[in-house]
Amino acid sequence: MSGLDQKDRPRLAVALQYEKPHAPRVVAKGQGELGQAIIDTARRHGVPLEQNPALAEALSQVEIDEQIPRELYRAVATVLGFILRASGQVGSPSKARGPARAKPHRPTIAP
Repeated sequence: MSGLDQKDRPRLAVALQYEKPHAPRVVAKGQGELGQAIIDTARRHGVPLEQNPALAEALSQVEIDEQIPRELYRAVATVLGFILRASGQVGSPSKARGPARAKPHRPTIAP
């Protein structure tokens, strides 16, 4: 049986931008060299990265500058929450005191 190992697959990356009160939107996406370029650019600019192949694949179906579909809200919210907590922009859920005032983010989802 032949198949592509995860390392052999072309890199897929999807960059999101989130500005309250709107839903996150796809601002960049690409596979292969373009996907790797998105990841490299995100790293150079200190943009948080999250590896989630299934979510990246689903988000890659969304057109550029379009908001993510409702079906992906929960999965993306989980990733954004993790990124915001890891970056120190919001406290853990048990320590939160009032609404978080997060700056717009461009997390990049990559497998």
